[in-house]
Amino acid sequence: MSDTKEGLRVVGAPAPGDYALNDAALPPASPHVVNSLMVVYRRRWTVVTAFVLATAGATVYTFSQPRLYEARTRLLIETENPNVVNFKAVIDEDQTKAEYYQTQYNIIQSRAIGRRALDELKLWNTPPFGGTAPADSPFSLRRVIALVHTTNAGPPPPPPDETALQSRAVDAFLARLDVTPVRNSRLVDIKYRLDDPALAQKIVNAVAHAYIEQTMEFKFTASKQAGDWLEERLAEQRKVVEQAEARLQAYREEHDAIVPAEDRQNIVVQKLADLNTALTRAKTERIQKQSAYDQIRNARDVPGSVDTFPLILTNSFIQQQKSQLSELQREYAQLSEKLGDKHPEIIKVKSAVQISQAKLSGEISKVVDSVKTDYLAAVAQERSLTAALEQQKTEALVMNRKAIEYGVLERDAKSSRQIYESLMQRAKETGVSAELKTSNISVIDRAETPRTPVEPRVQYMLTLGGCGAFLFALCLAFFFEHFDNRIKTPEEIQTHLRLASLGLVPAVRLKGSISPSLYKRAPGNFAEALRTIRTNVLFALPEEAARCILVTSTAPGEGKSVIASNLAMSLAHSGARVLLVDGDMRKPRGHELLGGPQEPGLSNVIVGETKLADAVRRTPIPSLWLLAAGKTPPNPAELLGSERFRDLLLSLQTRFDWIIIDSAPIMAVADASVMAHRATGVLFVVGSEMTSRHAAQKAVEQLTHCRARIIGAVLNRVALDRNRYYYSHYYSREYQAYYRSERTAS
Repeated sequence: MSDTKEGLRVVGAPAPGDYALNDAALPPASPHVVNSLMVVYRRRWTVVTAFVLATAGATVYTFSQPRLYEARTRLLIETENPNVVNFKAVIDEDQTKAEYYQTQYNIIQSRAIGRRALDELKLWNTPPFGGTAPADSPFSLRRVIALVHTTNAGPPPPPPDETALQSRAVDAFLARLDVTPVRNSRLVDIKYRLDDPALAQKIVNAVAHAYIEQTMEFKFTASKQAGDWLEERLAEQRKVVEQAEARLQAYREEHDAIVPAEDRQNIVVQKLADLNTALTRAKTERIQKQSAYDQIRNARDVPGSVDTFPLILTNSFIQQQKSQLSELQREYAQLSEKLGDKHPEIIKVKSAVQISQAKLSGEISKVVDSVKTDYLAAVAQERSLTAALEQQKTEALVMNRKAIEYGVLERDAKSSRQIYESLMQRAKETGVSAELKTSNISVIDRAETPRTPVEPRVQYMLTLGGCGAFLFALCLAFFFEHFDNRIKTPEEIQTHLRLASLGLVPAVRLKGSISPSLYKRAPGNFAEALRTIRTNVLFALPEEAARCILVTSTAPGEGKSVIASNLAMSLAHSGARVLLVDGDMRKPRGHELLGGPQEPGLSNVIVGETKLADAVRRTPIPSLWLLAAGKTPPNPAELLGSERFRDLLLSLQTRFDWIIIDSAPIMAVADASVMAHRATGVLFVVGSEMTSRHAAQKAVEQLTHCRARIIGAVLNRVALDRNRYYYSHYYSREYQAYYRSERTAS
């Protein structure tokens, strides 16, 4: 042993704070089905009570509900009327739109249908729509909903065409009406629920009849309104047609339009095309003649060029004159060689040559003049055709303007006549369709008086109530378990306190004894639990000359004194020299558990009133001694924290193998705190279902601050008999039977 400034610490003991187990060494806390079953078993009375109460409430609610009967009628709703005539009616539903059927379903549930059915059956003053209706059951869901709605929003205002009484009657009537379409068909079921089966049957048939009648009235009204409107439009359109035809006739008379405008326009266009063709030919001819005139006019200025002109070459007279002239010139040349210039023959031939030349020149001049004349005639023809074409264009423009005006008037008259004829045809069809009494809605199955009620569904509601009650009971049990933070199992000690669990001790009650004792009348499982704790304590502490264990708890009443005394008995039974020190000077119990007086004791020895040998007494248990608490001092914490107590403890460790100190609760007073670091180890006692996790954690923190070495915790006062299944994996019935047989044999 060695002394330090901070007090006495056993050599070889771990440093303060080493009491806690490594987090990795603790088993992971994971939810499991078995744990859930244990919670249910532990809270079984809560579960049973909640289940019984909830089931009883569901049963009372089910049998308190009024019996409702459901009458049903089935309708066939076609999207178009029967094809009696081959023209369309005024109302033509679109077969491709699903909104049509949704609209029909809403019409069936409309207030108008409700009023018609109430009028037909005269139910305005009949319960439950009017008059004095029987009060709903206090457990009625309808009454609760109505009360909440009235409280929060107040009664809704009635529609403008209804009184307040009528509005309430219609609301009550429609609240029981249901429209259910049959899937993948054009059928729809109209259902009505009421406590009177005969009245329900009448109502559902009346709703179907009112719906069919309203549909037919709606179509008749729409057809009549359309017919009246068509008659008004027809009279107006007749006047429009007369005015349009009068304007067309006046235009014809004004412009002498006996020939249709289209034919006259065609004649003008044909003339215009002919003139244009003639002008083109005249232009071509003028160009050709102008070219010939220019060529021959230019050739006259060049000698010999005229002879090559085509008109000259093709003129037989000119060619004859040229031949005669050539003969005469040849003859003149021959005579000139023989005769003189004044010879009569020469003069005669010379005169003949001049005459021939004059004739040739005159003929050529005639050809040139004819070309010029043809050219001038072509120019005049072109000018004449151009003027005629321009005049024809002017006439065509005027004709186009007249044709446009005429076409506008003619189209106006024609379109007005077509509109008038269409209106007349539609008016006749509308008149016929208005007289047809056909409907696209027909009744397939009329409602019959229901024989069995549909509500309440007793078996279904009781089953549902039982399942709901069971779930409610389970939820309530887990709710209480969640908010119950008391430590109940060794796993919670390991999880929340981070301490090793050295065992659990069952709760026992013995007649005629203050508390259980290992060698008297304690059950076998109690004794075996103490032996398990003793074994775990032996392995938790190193072998030393003397081992000092401080036993404490969070609060009073957790059984720390019983654990301390019985642990001391168990260690003594193993053959070791054991001293039980009653360190709880405020409420000592060691002398009561092991027998003997309270004084002299520990307090007397510390203050020097009594010698140690006189205070330590033998007990009936072999190898077990007791140092009682002694006289209750006014300052127990100061005595236990003094040097005299430290010296006393060192002296006792030299005489005994084990020293078990029963101290006061750690959170109640400071006595355990001042003794904790002087002990070899601290055994922390937790009362099952007595100590909250928060308080136990605070107690462990307090011991940590005192530099105490906590070797583990013991779960005490475990109610094995009351929660047998809950602790079945710690103590089963077979174990208890084995303990009883063992005690009987011993």
